[in-house]
Order: sequence, then C-alpha cells, then structure tokens
Amino acid sequence: MRSALFSRAARIAAVGATAAALTVGLATSASAATATRSVTVSGTTYNLSLTAPDSLSAAGQNVTVSGSGYNTLQGVYVGLCVIPEGVEPGNPSTYTSRPTPCLGGADQSGTTGASHWVSNLGGGTVANSSTYGTGGSFNVSVHVNPNIATGKVCGTDVDCAIVTRADHTGSSNRSYDVYLPVTFS
Repeated sequence: MRSALFSRAARIAAVGATAAALTVGLATSASAATATRSVTVSGTTYNLSLTAPDSLSAAGQNVTVSGSGYNTLQGVYVGLCVIPEGVEPGNPSTYTSRPTPCLGGADQSGTTGASHWVSNLGGGTVANSSTYGTGGSFNVSVHVNPNIATGKVCGTDVDCAIVTRADHTGSSNRSYDVYLPVTFS
C-alpha cells in the first residue's frame, strides 16, 4: 500500500516538475507550454515539439495544438489523454504504456472533435484529420474537458496531458508519445 501511495506521489511530483520545466510562452489569449522530445527512427533523428495551452477551462473548450519535427511517414493522434501509471512526462525512458483512455476515444465520425488524426496516408480524407505540413508540422483544434472517461476526472482521479501518439498503423510504437501535462480550473 505504501509503495502504491509513494508511486502516486512520485508521479504527481514528476508531473509538477515537468510542467515547471516546460517552456512557457504567450498564445493568442491563453498561456501555452511546449514539450519536446528527440527520437531516432531508422537512422533519422526527429526533434518533436508539441505546443498547447497548459491551463484549461473546466467547462470545456476548443484548444489549438501545434507540432513540428514529426516523421511524416508515421501518423499520430492528437488529443487529451490520461497519463499512464509509471509514465513521467519529460522522461521518455518511462514511456512504456500507451496514453489511454483519451477523451472522445476513436472519434471516427468527427462528432466530438476531441481528437485529431495527422497523417500523410489518409489524413484530410475523414473528419478531424489532416496531413502534415512542412517539416512534419501540424496545427489542429481539439475539444477538451476534464471528464475524460466514466468515473475519471482530470486533476481529481487521474493526471492528464495533451498528447501525440502513433496512430493505428503503429499503435504499439511509443516513439511518438509526447506529453504536455494540463490542469483544469
């Protein structure tokens, strides 16, 4: 029991430390933060960068999420997800579990706007999807609110982040996981 409590406390401290270490800038009307990660895939290094607001409205809101440096041969999902147990944002060596559950789940009909698919292999052909821009970049809108899943509320029951993760063509690939921890108020 003590180790489980310590693990939760250590995770919360790590999220706090990561959030404090993020580069904070000024977006159009809200504070934004940036999370970065470098990965090497098949001999090519990708410097992933993810920017989004880190303080969100508990009433729910649409946020703009931008990224750059992504591998255009690998699609990603962008959305609000629970930070898995054991994952410390900012420490890729702990990224052993897929970020899940995510708000809206697999929104293939495009009705919730809670996730976005970026891919050069089909992106832009279905709702809430687009292709990569120059340099593996994207600029998308996703809807967020703290009620991430039945019985799970961000900041109360679970810790959450705006994330990218490899799409269905590489769902077990943790190389494209980038976490930007968020709070709701």
